[in-house]
Amino acid sequence: MRSLPLPLALTARLTPVAVLACAGWVLSSGPDNDAPDTTAKQTQKSQSEKKTADGGSSDTAASKTYDAALAPCTSVAAKTITSLVPGAKTAGKEIPSTDTTLRRTCSWNALKGFDYRWLDISFEITDSDDEAQSTFTDRLKEKSGGGDVPGLGDAGYSVVNLTTEDKQQTREGTVIARVSNALVVVTYNGSDFETKKAPSTDVINKGAIKAAKEAVAALQKSAG
Repeated sequence: MRSLPLPLALTARLTPVAVLACAGWVLSSGPDNDAPDTTAKQTQKSQSEKKTADGGSSDTAASKTYDAALAPCTSVAAKTITSLVPGAKTAGKEIPSTDTTLRRTCSWNALKGFDYRWLDISFEITDSDDEAQSTFTDRLKEKSGGGDVPGLGDAGYSVVNLTTEDKQQTREGTVIARVSNALVVVTYNGSDFETKKAPSTDVINKGAIKAAKEAVAALQKSAG
């Protein structure tokens, strides 16, 4: 099974408090955006070599529903970005990847007044439906405590967590969906720097699911 960890810029994402402190209230989409994401590429190569050694052929790969990751920055409507991330540029910012066939990620973030929001959407491609399901199951183990999202792709899951740093709350929601041999991963978080409170669980969860539904619909449409 191939593991598809999220890009370094996302796994090492700074909390809104740290971002604002380090950037002097100038928001960024996280450090090391240009760092090479070599893990997926190396894993893909080794798996390809294994298939050859085992007598596999390219026919299996050719039968995949999705051969390449969808462009993430255009996978949700501009009005959705405006609603979920007020003040953000609707075009978003794609995070560099060494293999855009395997994974593509787009992020949006903005501070409007004292209200901060971050949204990112990733499309990840695996070699088969079974591999995608296995990866999906592993991700759920890492993000325990959530629940199923009915009707979202072949399988959907949502979880929301609250963190506090220097008395500042941040609430983050993650939605993971499997669509055939592809995974769609949405992360949405927010903080209020005036009240030190975070948006409600309902606001973050519904926002993340809304973005995920649009991203999944865009992916399915791309398959014809």
